Amino acid sequence: MSFIRNPKDFWAGVLFIAFGLAAVIIARDYALGTAGRMGPGYFPRGLGIIMMALGLILSLRALRVDGDRIRFGSFKPIFIVLGSVIVFALAAPKLGLIVATILLIVVSSTASHEFRWKEAVISSLALSAATLVVFVYGLKLQLPTWPWFLQ
Repeated sequence: MSFIRNPKDFWAGVLFIAFGLAAVIIARDYALGTAGRMGPGYFPRGLGIIMMALGLILSLRALRVDGDRIRFGSFKPIFIVLGSVIVFALAAPKLGLIVATILLIVVSSTASHEFRWKEAVISSLALSAATLVVFVYGLKLQLPTWPWFLQ
């Protein structure tokens, strides 16, 4: 019997610890501030500590509770999702945030074995509207919203 009884949870915990540690290390030179007047290092350091604590709990729990082994399936979904991010990066400057977001959601949705066009299109429209509200109207970021030929 293996020392690690639940490999999925164990390695997920290790990843949480690694990302939390990275956040704490990156934010170590930022001013911390106080709870009432937070500095730029307050949130990343706090989040990193919380992530490390959750990762430790998850990893320790994986030593006591039985779970599934890690199984590697096809790498096709990973390449599709990464490809959709590349499509977004290439499309956003010319086609605008709205069209690029729709492309991102629809293309990345094809990675699932449960892909349905109707759900992908509805999700992409809702998420592109949310992206527009948050980034363009809420944060007032200077991003091209529509394709260059519609502006």
